[in-house]
Amino acid sequence: MRHGNDHRKLGRNPAHRKALLRNLMNSLVISERIETTVPRAKELRRLADRLITLGKRETLHARRRVFSLLSSKEATDKLFAGLAGRFAGREGGYTRIVRTGYRAGDGAELAILEYLPAEEKKASAKGKKKAAKKTPEKTAAKKAPARTRTKAKETAMGPKAGKEPKAQRAPRKKMAETKEK
Repeated sequence: MRHGNDHRKLGRNPAHRKALLRNLMNSLVISERIETTVPRAKELRRLADRLITLGKRETLHARRRVFSLLSSKEATDKLFAGLAGRFAGREGGYTRIVRTGYRAGDGAELAILEYLPAEEKKASAKGKKKAAKKTPEKTAAKKAPARTRTKAKETAMGPKAGKEPKAQRAPRKKMAETKEK
C-alpha cells in the first residue's frame, strides 16, 4: 500500500514538476483558460483555487505568498486586481474542468481548465412578480385540483378513508392483450 499520496507526480522529478505547475498557473491566471491533459488539470485545480483564496485576503503577506507561487508580477497583479474580486461571494470551487477529447499524437485525454465567469445578479423580486402575473392562466390550467380529506373523516374511517377497495376498480389490461391490438 502506498501511503502519503499527497499529489500527482506527473512523471517528473520535483523541480521539473514545480516548474511545470508554475508555468501552467501563470498561463491560467493571465488567460483565465488553458487546455492541458486531465491529470495536469486536476493537479493544477488545487493550486489555482488556493491562489484565489489568497487573493481574496488582500494582505501584503498573501500577495507575497502568491508571488512566490507565480514568480510573475503581471500575473500577481491581475489576480489581486480582477480575479479575486470576481469570487468575493464564493467560498470555493473557482475553476471548472471540461474534458475535450484525446490528443492525436499520443492519445492523452485533454481538458480545458478555466476560471468560472462572474456570477450574474439574479432578477429582483419585483421582476419575478410581474412575470408571474402575466401567465396565471397557463399555470392554473396545468395544476389539477388537489383532493383533500377533512380530519374528522380521516379519524372516523382511518387513514385510507374515501379510497375504493381493489375489487371495485377496473381490471388492468394484460401485456398480451395490448400487443394483439
